[in-house]
Amino acid sequence: MNISIIYEDDSFLVIEKPAGVVVNSSETVKAKTVQEWASSKLNLRKPFGSDDFYNRSGIVHRLDKDTSGLLLIAKDAFCFAKLQAQFAERLTKKKYLALVHGRIALGQGQISARVGRLPWNRKKFGVLPQGRESRTLYDCKNIYYYQDEIYSFLEVAPVTGRTHQIRIHLKYLGHPIFADKLYCGRKVYQKDLCLGKRMFLHAGFLEFEHPRTETKISFESSLPADLKKILDQAEKYDS
Repeated sequence: MNISIIYEDDSFLVIEKPAGVVVNSSETVKAKTVQEWASSKLNLRKPFGSDDFYNRSGIVHRLDKDTSGLLLIAKDAFCFAKLQAQFAERLTKKKYLALVHGRIALGQGQISARVGRLPWNRKKFGVLPQGRESRTLYDCKNIYYYQDEIYSFLEVAPVTGRTHQIRIHLKYLGHPIFADKLYCGRKVYQKDLCLGKRMFLHAGFLEFEHPRTETKISFESSLPADLKKILDQAEKYDS
């Protein structure tokens, strides 16, 4: 498993998760996960009656399997609890880079829509009246086109942290993420594969307070080569 460590001290690790790798282990996941890697890296052995730190191998938050980018892993139970509390209280800042279908006006906007699991398909989430309050900020940086398609390149900041929130909100806006197999539709997904081979969503920025020193610390990750290649193949509008 090719996992790069962006930063490491006595309290936590920041890694760059590759696309296609599942974060948390489960009975249904056969391939090696980030959790297994973290457990080996931290030399963790689950004690009887394990708490969340051991059950999650220190992994503070999550990224979808096909999303690449920054992931935070605590080295002990104290740091794990302190960092998880920051995520729960919305004290962290996260930004993602995404390429979406269609043209969005350059500049900033926001999406507020309740998100929940679809009753008729438990593997998917969507905008539902009974869903949980969710808000996503975005900033459209550039417009691209490739053959007969127009795309918008966004920096996206989820204010809340619902499962698949960014993917659902952008679809709800009418601009599904490039090659999002679950939410952009089968025909669109198949066409996207002619330009790129995976979903264009990358966790590129993470800011939080150090769990021991309480000083703010931030990390950035540039677009990986496979996503940069997609933009290089497309043409950028001059406007």
